[in-house]
Amino acid sequence: MTTSNSTTGTTATADSALTTLVREKYGDAARRVLATGEAASCCGPVNSCCGGDAFNGSVDPITSNLYVNGETDALPSAAVLASLGCGNPTALAELAAGEVVLDLGSGGGIDVILSARRVGPTGKAFGLDMTDDMLALARQNAAEAKVTNVEFLKGQIEAIPLPDNSVDVIISNCVINLSGDKRRVLEEAFRVLKPGGRFAVSDVVTRGAMPQDVRRNMELWVGCVAGALDESEFHTLLGEAGFTNTDIEPTRVYRPEDALQFLTESGLDTTNLAAMEGKIMAAFVRATKPATTAAVPAELTA
Repeated sequence: MTTSNSTTGTTATADSALTTLVREKYGDAARRVLATGEAASCCGPVNSCCGGDAFNGSVDPITSNLYVNGETDALPSAAVLASLGCGNPTALAELAAGEVVLDLGSGGGIDVILSARRVGPTGKAFGLDMTDDMLALARQNAAEAKVTNVEFLKGQIEAIPLPDNSVDVIISNCVINLSGDKRRVLEEAFRVLKPGGRFAVSDVVTRGAMPQDVRRNMELWVGCVAGALDESEFHTLLGEAGFTNTDIEPTRVYRPEDALQFLTESGLDTTNLAAMEGKIMAAFVRATKPATTAAVPAELTA
């Protein structure tokens, strides 16, 4: 049976195909890092995950220069090479000692390791990923970094394998846009957060209508563009999940020429790139789970 997903315009069948595609592409990225030590990205217009050539990470407009100088110096090189994100959620979240952090779609573990160091030995950092090769790479990286207050879980971000009210902070780095059911992701994030918990993610967000051929191209989901929520819809879904104090702060607005090679390799028309001006951006997305919930009227509990 095929069911509709109104949030993304996809179906359950398409969601399953998307999950398989993402798992394969990210698994390939992890294996490449483990086998060759080459930089890998699944989130940008010039990358091997989406069919383009491998690149050194310094020229990609989405994945380059995300961490401040020195921040990754003490990390295993494989963790840095496998960083597939579009921002730096560990800085965004303003983590404190003793907090419990969950990274949705943790990949090679770079943000989990950074988070674990920020929360210290009294805190803990979880990483959640559905790809066996990425989990193996992340565990290897954590061991090499000698970080022990971490745990990597296998699962999907639409069904987080943690109990209710168990996490202080949820971070994610360019992953929610890859889900075919973002509403469910946000509902799950709300569920596992403790009252007063913080949602602080980096993601690719759109502003205004996008060309339909971009939305239809499954490969672009892996490139973090076709699956990106419009900022107004992101606000709406966060509110419907129960979050308050929602805020979306653009950090990079991508130029049409940034996408030229990527769109060409995907077989899409590039004659009207000007229509994409100012419509694709990386952003910090913040929200809070209320510290208390409204009391249920007595007549509803009788």
